[in-house]
Amino acid sequence: MSVSYELGKQGEQQAADFLREKGYSILDLNWRYQHKEIDIVAEYGNELHFVEVKTRTSAVWQDINEIVGATKQKNMIAAADAYIQQNDIEKDVVFDIVYIVQNGDKEKIELIRDAFHSYDSEI
Repeated sequence: MSVSYELGKQGEQQAADFLREKGYSILDLNWRYQHKEIDIVAEYGNELHFVEVKTRTSAVWQDINEIVGATKQKNMIAAADAYIQQNDIEKDVVFDIVYIVQNGDKEKIELIRDAFHSYDSEI
């Protein structure tokens, strides 16, 4: 397996742990619908969170639209819709990003809540 794949998997586990510490209930990890994937599906209060995890080794901050571009947003929204229908869920939906920077022995984890909306992707 590639180094970037391993970094991504490690980041997803760190993100799940981070969200649990903040009071989120993790429902699914790496949930797939067709060729689309959602890294983390979680509940927090009366909200259903669909979370994209981005793990980097560079501390250079990126714009949200660079982190999760329009195509990825559209795919997440389609997968989220399928998840909601398959599980018959009636909750407010939130799309989040957990951004992790691992730089040597330093690590930073940030939650970007409500990073985009279904109407942002012009679906």
